[in-house]
Amino acid sequence: QVELVESGGGLVQAGGSLRLSCAASGSIFSINAMGWYRQAPGKQRELVADITSGGSTHYADSVKGRFTISRDNAKNTVNLQMNSLKPEDTAVYYCFSTVVVSTGPIEEYDYWGQGTQVTVSS
Repeated sequence: QVELVESGGGLVQAGGSLRLSCAASGSIFSINAMGWYRQAPGKQRELVADITSGGSTHYADSVKGRFTISRDNAKNTVNLQMNSLKPEDTAVYYCFSTVVVSTGPIEEYDYWGQGTQVTVSS
C-alpha cells in the first residue's frame, strides 16, 4: 500500500505565497511522475504541474511563471511553490504519484493525496 500525505495549504491574500508539500510512503519500488492537480468548486479537476523522475516539468498555462514544482527522489517528496497567488487559484490541491510497486512483472499505479485547501482572498 502507498500513502501520500500533503501539507502546506491555507489562507493567503492575493499576491502572497504558499508552499505545498507531499510525501509518499509505503511499498514503493520507484516513482515516475509526481505532481499536483486542483479542483475549484463547480469545476473539473485540472493538472497544475507535474515532474518526472528525471526532473522534466510541465505547467498549466495559468500558473506558468508563478508556480514552481520540485521533487526529492531520495525522500519521495514533491513540492509546489506558489507565488503571486490570485483568487482564481483558490481550490483543493491534490498531490499524485505514479508509483512502481513491483518489477517482476512491472506494476505501476496512480496514488492520490487527500487534498489540501488553498484559499486566496482578494
